[in-house]
Amino acid sequence: MDAISVIRTKRDRGELTPEQIDWVIDAYTRGEVADEQMSALAMAILLNGMNRTEIARWTAAMIASGERMDFSSLSRPTADKHSTGGVGDKITLPLAPLVAACGAAVPQLSGRGLGHTGGTLDKLESIPGWQALLSNEEMLRVLDTTGAVICAAGDGLAPADKKLYALRDVTGTVEAIPLIASSIMSKKIAEGTGSLVLDVKVGSGAFMKSIEDARELASTMVGLGTDHGVKTVALLTDMSTPLGLTAGNALEVRESVEVLAGGGPADVVELTLALAREMLDAAGIKDADPAKALADGSAMDVWRRMIAAQGGDPDAALPVAREQHVVTAPASGVLTRLDAYGVGVAAWRLGAGRARKEDPVQAGAGVELHAKPGDEVTAGTPLMTLHTDTPEKFDYALQSLEGSFDIAAPGTSHEATPVVLERIA
Repeated sequence: MDAISVIRTKRDRGELTPEQIDWVIDAYTRGEVADEQMSALAMAILLNGMNRTEIARWTAAMIASGERMDFSSLSRPTADKHSTGGVGDKITLPLAPLVAACGAAVPQLSGRGLGHTGGTLDKLESIPGWQALLSNEEMLRVLDTTGAVICAAGDGLAPADKKLYALRDVTGTVEAIPLIASSIMSKKIAEGTGSLVLDVKVGSGAFMKSIEDARELASTMVGLGTDHGVKTVALLTDMSTPLGLTAGNALEVRESVEVLAGGGPADVVELTLALAREMLDAAGIKDADPAKALADGSAMDVWRRMIAAQGGDPDAALPVAREQHVVTAPASGVLTRLDAYGVGVAAWRLGAGRARKEDPVQAGAGVELHAKPGDEVTAGTPLMTLHTDTPEKFDYALQSLEGSFDIAAPGTSHEATPVVLERIA
């Protein structure tokens, strides 16, 4: 086998054989296939796709590149959730402790930012002392003592995906459905969770722009999970508008804590509860009420224990960017559109995301929204605030916001898009 012949097969719209897939994943993991060669193959997959057989084999090869975890020693059933990524998508932060407070164990392996979408680990690392990297033994200990853990996948878990995940971010191949499906499901199946709920985002701020592509991705992943004995269900959720009122690392942590305290934006609370109910149902827990666990403080208690167990200080002040720039409403009326992609790119350009896999992120950078579609705004009042440590980035961020919102005449009616669009099981 050689990398060039594998690349040519997919470049010419051919079907990769099981032997080609097994070889290229193994060789890339070992370093025999170079990043530039895997980049070419990833682009060919993005442009020409894979059939169901190829995706299943690619996923199995990713799983086989490393170890598999075992949570059978836990006294609770396990349930996990994965989001395909969006703007302002901080749902994992309140969701994991909430589901744990209701009786499930939540082994949440999360990732870093991809392009304009934020990464859960980047967000949590804005908490002083918090550690994303845990050994398998440490992960199991935190899970056993607190009921939830959010951490990076260890080096031994699907190492092929760890390399490819970072490469996709910087080569314009994040949106490839076969690569998204195999990346997510290889980690989740190797992780060993008993059930999995997928949050597949749809809209301008998601990697899946159309409902048809989102259905295809969701159905592919549900099939992969079911075939490997993991009870899997997917929700298609709206990402045409940012979730909540913040996009950025420390900004989103602050908003997540507000949700755990019983407040927070309505759309974040709604989606958190919808996913919690799906996770609890998949885990076989029928009598728990996640809304009650938010209201009575039990979810917050789990959050504090979970953060402390990973070295973080839940009482510490979160980082604040050194510079702010306020974007004001150009006219009075009703905000009818706020484009998630434009806001996400602005946050990324301000320093909340990375352009290269080795780039650092700014903990305090991002965008704070002061209005959402349906809200009345007044000319000259704040529409959003940009945060960064590097003010020279303001102009670049503002470019991405040009044309990203519409304001209609006062009194214009606005019909909100549902947060949850469809369910696929």
